[in-house]
This record gives sequence, structure tokens and C-alpha cells, in this order.
Amino acid sequence: MGKPMCSQLINAGYNVAVYNRSKDKEAALTAMGATAAPTPAGLLQHSDVVFIMVTDDNAIDQIFNGDDGLLAANTKGKLIINMSTVSPGISKHYAQLCNDSGNHYLDAPVSGSQKQAEDAQLVIMAGGDVTAFNTAKPLLENIGKMAVHTGAVGTGNTAKLAINTLLAIQAQGLAEAISFAAQNGIEAQQLLTLINNSALASTFIKIKGDAIINDNYKPAFALKNIVKDLKLANNEGMASPLGTASLTSFTDAAVKYGNDDIIAIYKNL
Repeated sequence: MGKPMCSQLINAGYNVAVYNRSKDKEAALTAMGATAAPTPAGLLQHSDVVFIMVTDDNAIDQIFNGDDGLLAANTKGKLIINMSTVSPGISKHYAQLCNDSGNHYLDAPVSGSQKQAEDAQLVIMAGGDVTAFNTAKPLLENIGKMAVHTGAVGTGNTAKLAINTLLAIQAQGLAEAISFAAQNGIEAQQLLTLINNSALASTFIKIKGDAIINDNYKPAFALKNIVKDLKLANNEGMASPLGTASLTSFTDAAVKYGNDDIIAIYKNL
């Protein structure tokens, strides 16, 4: 996700510096015109705005802490935008530390996967100070098709967890519908033709339905990551019947299919 998002800023004419623990991913962006920073601290020292896009809370801790982390940069007036899907609590924690050091923080996760990032069609939900959001908005509008201020720090993360809970429920439902139909002699293609011409039609059902038909489980969004997000939602109080059932189902599926796409839940039915 980080690479296509960063490429949008490069293509828009911004001076972009990058840091990545995987140097091959960093090299792809420097080939497009970005410069490479040696550490997170170095990145913040030479940038007005820093975007973060990593997997989980543990990765956020690693980026902020340590001798070369963002908190070691000794800067003021910088804006850190965390676009990762992480817990509201970790955003509140680092927002306070950023504020204490004279910097600013937004949690701004995105709805969409790699294709939407490549086409600058992400939907961005941002929590934090509204002045910081207004500063960030022109940058965010180069990355996505919509950037919405959701409220205080952590609300962007909460909105994303709500959306991904619905995502899990939809993936589970689609997989169950195709499986049930197949058990009763209805081919997946025929069922999906009906669904895609009904009021239930959606881009998600079209893409993931085609993935099932073509036996293509290359991860656009890895199944193990929806487990992570459902657990975060559960920690925030998500205890609804469908959300809880989805957490149980995807956790079980992750044992075999965690590195496959979310719709690999179909293979675990």
C-alpha cells in the first residue's frame, strides 16, 4: 500500500523522502525520484509531513521508539500522519507524545486495497486536530478520492475498524452463499450473475466472486490482517453477533490460509 500511495505524491510534484525496512521497496521509490532517509528520525528531521503505512501496533512502536525512531528526531512543528490500521489507543498514546514534543499527529487509515491506492481512489478517515487535518487535506486528496475528518484522535482508527468488521461479514456471507449454492447444484458463475444484477451488487462482490471462480487467492488484503483488525475491534468493545462470529471464523481459517486473500475464507467452509 505504501508504495503506490507514495508514488501519487511523487507524481504530484512533491519532494518526497522515504524510509522502509525493506530496501527493495525503498529502491523502487528512489528510482521514481524520491530520496532515501537512513532512519525514521532522519526522515522526520528533513520532512514537514511524515506518512506511516505499516501493518500493526508493534510496527508503530518500532517506528516511534528507539535511538533512531521518530521520537528521537528532536523536531517541532512537524505533522505525522499514521495511515495504518491500528488501535485507537496507540494513536492516542503517540498523539500525546507528539504533542508534548511540539509536533502534530493524525490517525488517517484508508478504505481500499492496492488497486485503489494505485488509482488514487482510497477513502481516508482522519482523527485529530482539525487544523492539522486541513493542513494535510491537500496531500491526502492526492492519495485518495475522499478525505473526511472524523473527530478527535483515534476516531479515524475506530471508523476503519467498523468498516473492516463489515468487510469481514461481507466476505463471510459471500463465501457462504456461493458454497450453499454449489452444494445444491448452482454454479458460482450463475449465482454471481444473479447477485451482480440485483440490489446486492457491489464492487467487492464482483471482485471477490471472480476470485473464487478463478481460484485466485493472491492477497490484495491478506486474511491474517482481517483477523488482526477484528481482534482490535473486539478489544474496543465490538461484541455483535455477526462480528463475533466472523472473528471466530477468520481466526480458524488463518491457520491454513492466513497469507491468502481475505476471500480464502471460502476454502475453509
